[in-house]
Amino acid sequence: MAEAAGGPEEGEHSQEAEVSPALIAVHPLEKSVVVAIGSELRVFDLEGDKAISLLDNSGGPPHSGDVKAVAFGAEGNLFASAGNDKLVKVWATDSWSCIRSVCSEKRLSAVAISHDGHFVLFADKFGVIWIFSLDVGDDNASAEEKAVPLLGHYCSIITSLKFSPDGQFIASADRDFKIRVTVFPKRPLKGAHEIQSFCLGHTDFVSCLAFICAQDSGQAFLLSGSGDSTVCLWNFLTGCLLDTCEVGLKAGVLGPDREEQNQNTAAVTDLCAAPDGSLIAAIVQGLHGVVLMRCNFPGKSLNLARVVVVGNAFVPTSLGTSSAGERLWMAMGASDRSSRSPAAALTRLRVVEVLGAAAAGARVLEDGEVPGGRRLLGGLQGRPEVAGEEEELLAAAAEVAAAAVRDLLVKRQYSVENRELRKRSRNDRKQKQEQQHQRGRDLHC
Repeated sequence: MAEAAGGPEEGEHSQEAEVSPALIAVHPLEKSVVVAIGSELRVFDLEGDKAISLLDNSGGPPHSGDVKAVAFGAEGNLFASAGNDKLVKVWATDSWSCIRSVCSEKRLSAVAISHDGHFVLFADKFGVIWIFSLDVGDDNASAEEKAVPLLGHYCSIITSLKFSPDGQFIASADRDFKIRVTVFPKRPLKGAHEIQSFCLGHTDFVSCLAFICAQDSGQAFLLSGSGDSTVCLWNFLTGCLLDTCEVGLKAGVLGPDREEQNQNTAAVTDLCAAPDGSLIAAIVQGLHGVVLMRCNFPGKSLNLARVVVVGNAFVPTSLGTSSAGERLWMAMGASDRSSRSPAAALTRLRVVEVLGAAAAGARVLEDGEVPGGRRLLGGLQGRPEVAGEEEELLAAAAEVAAAAVRDLLVKRQYSVENRELRKRSRNDRKQKQEQQHQRGRDLHC
């Protein structure tokens, strides 16, 4: 989540290069958990009760920049990571070996794997979604096996990519308040040209997406979180807004008089949901915990289930859950390349056990109760236990990361004079003027 096309801000660029939130991803069957912090991927095998050492036989370089997006495939047999080093890496989770590395021209902000496991999609920060095939000898693949453009958002940072439960649609969100739902084509390497709908209604950047599906009817819905401090429920086939949950207000982060407050200080920065909608969770900036919701499928509405406060020193930066939605995994931390503090490489994990249907109850597990116990915490946090002072440093770093992500996604407003000044200082304008001057000199010679 960084600069947009047409002239990134220097402040935006430097901030994003220095601070990146820790990410967490959970295997669909909760066989493993992955934490990304900076350029490091930490994997713990819950079935084998051991930390995993990654093996890279792809022939490509390792991650050297902050990892900004991670995703498991629908079946959990593939995992993808992408980030600031303009690199996408695909891992086979049976051996945790890298089977493919693809380089991009731009830094990356989102990644997804098609349901059949044949294609990997990634988004760059200039608004283009790219795709490449994992099938060797695929007739549709290019000879160089490079990524090709699939679709684009016009010069807007793409913040999230999610496949619908049946794999027939791909939803993409951006910082310009838009959600686009696109038909995933039968020959995706030829491009995706059929737009199913636009889901329009947020009043600030859209930060995260998730799909849920009613078990009885099989009807699927789309969830979205935004900088406007809301989570929305959509009929993504028609683009119709079904319900809006004011999570910032209901969590007590925002007061009733929203006009006198900076709404962006309560931005929804991450969202996850069990496929059946039994667990819907959202991170609201300013809340030392998480908001749990449930979907009333017959009424097509979102209801607040409860607010889980973890503690004053815990500021989550990322969420993950399995298909069953029995546990919610939360990561706190940030990679700060400008800091020499040991906490810059640490993360803090907490797990919420969901009790009963539709998140009727919830309990924050103690460290000894977490699946994998101390061994897991040691492998994923950077050390088994985080001391009180370090935990406070982690919380401060997490708040900085959340603020940095929010500030990068909020579009700045400029006066007419300022806009004209920025246009004149653009590198492409300078190059064009220099070329015109050179042609003029050549004509006079």
